[in-house]
Amino acid sequence: MTDQHGELDAALERVIDAARHHLAAVRAAQGRIDDDDVWQAYVALNNASAAYDEQLLDAFGEVTPWDVETIDPDEADQRFGAVEGVEPTDPHPRVVSVRQRRDYRVPSVSALIRVAEAARREGTPAEEEPAPVEGVGEAVLELLQSGDGSLGALDVPELEPLDGVVMVSEVGTPVDLESFDDDDPVGPFQPAPDDRLVGRLDEHPFMELDEEHDHAH
Repeated sequence: MTDQHGELDAALERVIDAARHHLAAVRAAQGRIDDDDVWQAYVALNNASAAYDEQLLDAFGEVTPWDVETIDPDEADQRFGAVEGVEPTDPHPRVVSVRQRRDYRVPSVSALIRVAEAARREGTPAEEEPAPVEGVGEAVLELLQSGDGSLGALDVPELEPLDGVVMVSEVGTPVDLESFDDDDPVGPFQPAPDDRLVGRLDEHPFMELDEEHDHAH
């Protein structure tokens, strides 16, 4: 029984040591996704916890609150997508950029502003007076902000969609918004010299049936 107690103590120490290594790896990664050291430390902590749980069950018929199963370290490397000492050879790009533009016709400026002011009023606390919406651009921005931020938020009768375009590019570096002024209309959308355009999708609004009929005559 003494040896059994010693084995349990050693198994518990391995759990504690693995937990410390895992915490250190997480801190060193500073939020990086798919960090190899974090993954390896996670596997070690998982397996140490599983081993301790099994030994505790064998010795005393008790279990820990950890519902874990042993992970094969070799399979863990394959699941992570890398093997220690070998650089990844994935030929696909790590960053893809999607640029979208859609134009709209404004049949009635006053009608659009009324819709935007109503949206702003809904998002303003009752005890506060919402600021007036000044201009077409501010009205469209308000509709985007009060909606889900996508172009679907602009699907309102007060805006008539015109042609649009979507471009997908493989880029070497993700956009750094801090390097552009807030009023810079070009910089964040300007392709870099090493960006590769994969394809362009042209969007055309659907005409109403009666409008198609008129054109046919």
